[in-house]
Amino acid sequence: MLLLLGHGAGAAPPAANHPIIGVWQLLVAGGRCAETYRFRSDGTTLVTSAREVSESEFIIPATPSAKGFYKLEDKIVKDNGKQDCSGEIMKVGAKVTNFVLFHPSGEIFLMCASESTDACIGPFERVRGEDI
Repeated sequence: MLLLLGHGAGAAPPAANHPIIGVWQLLVAGGRCAETYRFRSDGTTLVTSAREVSESEFIIPATPSAKGFYKLEDKIVKDNGKQDCSGEIMKVGAKVTNFVLFHPSGEIFLMCASESTDACIGPFERVRGEDI
């Protein structure tokens, strides 16, 4: 499973119309496993990946950087201790920073290690019609 975002002191949750808000799916392991990310407007994320279910808190700016990336900071706050699509088990308290680059359509994004497309995973595809 990939880690996403985490609330810092005084950080406000994202606006309800932020492009990250919604349900996103990433196919991994050659398409044999799907990870589903529910980014909620209260600044929390629910992730399911194989047998794992985890929750995190995230912060993301309202607008992207000059390079077009959103800095996404995530902190795992709950995990069921089961293996994800990669066979890993997430640790509660783990923090990660990634950089999100949206396609102009708003229907897909890449998650990158820096503000560059040199080291990214994705595409994450928007899932319509599911509860966030």
